[in-house]
Amino acid sequence: MNLRNNRQVRLRSRPNGIPQAEHFEIARVPVPPLAPGQVLVRNEWLSVEPAMRGWVNAVANYSEPVAIGAVMRAFAAGRIVESTLPEWPVGTPVTGMFGWQDYAAVAPSAILRRIADEDLPMSTALGVLGINGITAHYGLLEIGQPRAGETVVVSTAAGAVGSCVGQIAKLRGCRAVGIAGGETKRRLCLDRFGYDAAVDYKAPEFEQRLAEVLPNGVDVYFDNTAGAISDAVLARLNVGARVVICGTASVAQWDPPPLGPRVERHMLTKRARMQGFVIFDHPEHAPAALADLAGWVREGRLHYVEEVLEGIESAPDAIAGLYRGENLGKRLIRLA
Repeated sequence: MNLRNNRQVRLRSRPNGIPQAEHFEIARVPVPPLAPGQVLVRNEWLSVEPAMRGWVNAVANYSEPVAIGAVMRAFAAGRIVESTLPEWPVGTPVTGMFGWQDYAAVAPSAILRRIADEDLPMSTALGVLGINGITAHYGLLEIGQPRAGETVVVSTAAGAVGSCVGQIAKLRGCRAVGIAGGETKRRLCLDRFGYDAAVDYKAPEFEQRLAEVLPNGVDVYFDNTAGAISDAVLARLNVGARVVICGTASVAQWDPPPLGPRVERHMLTKRARMQGFVIFDHPEHAPAALADLAGWVREGRLHYVEEVLEGIESAPDAIAGLYRGENLGKRLIRLA
């Protein structure tokens, strides 16, 4: 194993909106020697998240923007190949915020967890058994608080988070309605993820179809998009509805913010509640969520789809591809 060559994807310039391939560069640098209290992780899988758009833009966000010239912030999964810590021995599979690179010299504080579910593919630690699954679990169950018999609507319903939300809603005895882009993703919602109904937001008759599949309104809306899609759903809220704000994927940029229909009247007349969340604020929820998620995967009650890009060379354009709607399920990069 050659530990002297470390490929890194670095932020080359600051994007305004969705980062494109030209905003990144690939550098080759020596692997740094370990300092006391560090381990060296050889990444095997890199994650691609819609949230990465916010991590590299200069506009206000919940985290500091990635610095120009710095390694792209990213979740990754791999194995420890060198260690100065006996409690973190060589060979341990781990996941954490290791960045888009082959090797990461990190302190234990950068490690989210040991990957205990070694009977399942390591890649799942970045998706259904990672930040996406935990986000779905917390957002739906803790904020959405679905009750059996209620209608749960999910935007980006075929995505890594949305697909988990819909299936968890079904496990809780709810009727799940998905909104996805294109017939392929709409069918994936029905055939793979078990939604009761799914609507293509790109179709010209979107609002008509949405009304047809929501004869009894909406009790919980798990919002990953904002924009016109959410405007159509909010008009159909039931009294006491809960709206979970997880993402704003349909809005390319927020400077200046786009203007649209006002939601206050819906919130008032329907006595509804709208709440946003960032899963990083709730690390205490991860153990319970992972126990549920892993159990459901093993039992065949929670399904997932992974789209794998090969090689670190595919990383620079990977975020933009998400926003072009190219991916089916969780987008990952497999390192050779």
